[in-house]
Amino acid sequence: MNLTLHVWRQKSRDAKGGFVTYEARDISPDMSFLEMLDVVNEGLIGRGEEPIAFDHDCREGICGTCGMMINGYAHGPRRGTTVCQLHMRSFRDGETLAIEPWRATAFPVVKDLVVERGAFDRIVAAAGFISVPTGSAPDGNAIPVPKPVADRAMDAAACIGCGACVAACPNASAMLFTAAKVSHLGLLPQGQPERWERARKMVARMDAEGFGTCTNHYECEAACPKEISVEFIARMNRDYVQAVLKDRGPGASKDAGAG
Repeated sequence: MNLTLHVWRQKSRDAKGGFVTYEARDISPDMSFLEMLDVVNEGLIGRGEEPIAFDHDCREGICGTCGMMINGYAHGPRRGTTVCQLHMRSFRDGETLAIEPWRATAFPVVKDLVVERGAFDRIVAAAGFISVPTGSAPDGNAIPVPKPVADRAMDAAACIGCGACVAACPNASAMLFTAAKVSHLGLLPQGQPERWERARKMVARMDAEGFGTCTNHYECEAACPKEISVEFIARMNRDYVQAVLKDRGPGASKDAGAG
């Protein structure tokens, strides 16, 4: 396969970026998209040029590190697929591809296709955990969890924090990510003691990071490589409203609402 790539190049966060055109020659249809970029980078390095910077780690679709817009689609055209799982056979020989980083104020570009996603880490750090004292590790069967509840919690826990939901949303909202992190703990009995405080604090942190509000476009669900349902957003909104009404934490009534 031979492809024409229009790749966003930006030297640093403060530098002005722009698209640069490259030719990808003799690409195997069985390569992943990241492997194709590796081949292009080998050619650039061989010519003494700066390689294209992009995030990657496990290359197995489970770490959430890779992420880029391909022809306007987060992670590319295949549904339920990360960039590292996207194979070149998904494209046609001779096709032109536009490759750019996530576009969101809360995800500033670091270099080329790399963005800084520390905002997600700060949302989780706000309350995305269970901190009640447990003593020694309890037996796994000590707290029975109904299978439908366990399955639902696992559906939410499948979120890999890649940021595709934010990149696809016209408002750059992080509601699906935050809702998944709130819900997978809030569904389980171990997460009940801090359920209301968790929703309130994580939504407040999300708003403070500068993400947009949710206006029910559902682009987040369509772009999510783990196909997490927007139903979790409704669940988080209910928890947030109850948290504010209960006023279980200082300043709860002053927090911004979950859009």
